[in-house]
Amino acid sequence: MLFPVLVGFAFVELKAQPAGYYNNASGKSGQQLQLALHNIIKGHTKRTYDNLWTDFQSTDDKSNGKVWDMYSDNPGGTLPYEFTFSSDQCGTYSVEGDCYNREHSFPNAWWGGGQSATDTMYTDLFHIVPTDGKVNGYRSNYPFGEVNSPTTTTQNGSKLGPCTYSGYTGTVFEPIDAYKGDFARNELYMAVRYASKIGSWSSYANDVLAGNSYPAYDAWYITMLLEWHANDPVSQKEIDRNNAIYSIQSNRNPFIDHPEYANQIWPAYAPTSAEPTNQASGFSANSITLSWQDAIGGALPDGYLIRMSSIGFGSINNPVDGQAVTDGNSDKNVAYGVESCSFSGLSSSTVYYFKIFPYSEVGASINYKTDGIVQQISLSTP
Repeated sequence: MLFPVLVGFAFVELKAQPAGYYNNASGKSGQQLQLALHNIIKGHTKRTYDNLWTDFQSTDDKSNGKVWDMYSDNPGGTLPYEFTFSSDQCGTYSVEGDCYNREHSFPNAWWGGGQSATDTMYTDLFHIVPTDGKVNGYRSNYPFGEVNSPTTTTQNGSKLGPCTYSGYTGTVFEPIDAYKGDFARNELYMAVRYASKIGSWSSYANDVLAGNSYPAYDAWYITMLLEWHANDPVSQKEIDRNNAIYSIQSNRNPFIDHPEYANQIWPAYAPTSAEPTNQASGFSANSITLSWQDAIGGALPDGYLIRMSSIGFGSINNPVDGQAVTDGNSDKNVAYGVESCSFSGLSSSTVYYFKIFPYSEVGASINYKTDGIVQQISLSTP
C-alpha cells in the first residue's frame, strides 16, 4: 500500500511492510535468525550525508514542521524548545536549543569513522536521528547506559555520567525513558544489518563491542538494550519512521516490525521476571454472589436488604420498619439499580440461606416490604 505524503513540495511514497518480507526468517532463532534478517535487510540504497537533512523531513517530522528530537522532546510535559526544519539546522551552537544536527546513535567512531562508498553505516537512517547539537556533543562517542549521579543533565532530563548498570562503570549517556526503546532498537538493528562487519570493530569500541558477529555486543550492553526494548515498546512514531525510511533506502528495522525477534536472537540475555518467593495460601472459592431483577410497579424501592443464615430460612428474621439494618457479615444493603450482591469469607462446603427485602426511605423512616412472597434462595460454597 502506498501513502503519498507532501514534504517540501515533493511527493514521497511511504510504503508499508511488504507481504512476505520476513519469510526467510521463519522458524529460525539465535545466530541463524540474525543472519537471515541480515540477508533480508542488507544492500539498502545508500544516501549521501547531505541527503539526511531532507530525509529527516519525512522521517522525523512531528507533523507540524517541527523536528522530532529525542534529546530534547518531553512527552506529556513542557518542551524546553523546538526546532523548525531547515531554519534551525546546524551550523554552530553554544547552548541547548541553538540548532539540530545529525546524530549517529551508533557513533561512527565505533567503526573507525569510515565514510567510503562501502561504509553505508555512515548515512544509514535507522541509527541517524536529528538531535540538539549541544546534547549531541555531550553524548559524544559514549555508550548508552544508566546514570544515578549525572555530571550533566539536559533540559529534557537526559543524563551524562558514570554508568550504574551492572557490568560497566565508564561514562555513559542515558536518554529519557520514553525513548530508550527507540535507541535500543537502533543498536539492535546495527548488530543485524552489519553482522558481517561488526566483529572487526571492537578495537574502536571495546567497551560495548564483543569482537564477533554474534552476540556482537558485550553482555552488559546487550542485556541492557533488551531491557530497554521490553520496557519501552514500539511506538507509532517508530512505525511511521520505519515506513518512511523503507521508502527512502528500501530496507526495514526488523525489531520495529517484529519486536519478538530481539529475544529470539539473544535468548541468553533476554530479561526474565523474578520468580515469586512463596505460593498463595488459603486458596478457596468461599464467596457467593447473588443477583436479581429490580422490583417494578407504582412505588419503586430505594434499596434492598439481603439477609443471610447458615442454619435455615426460618432463622432469618424479618426487618422492622423504622429500624434500619446496617451492613455486616450477614446483612447487606444494596441500592436500587445495582441488582447484585456478594457475600465473602464463608465456610467451604456449607449451605447458606438468603432472603431479600425491598425498602423505601432510610434511617428512622425506612419501610421494609415483608408481606407477600419474600424471595429466598439457598446456595452452597465449594
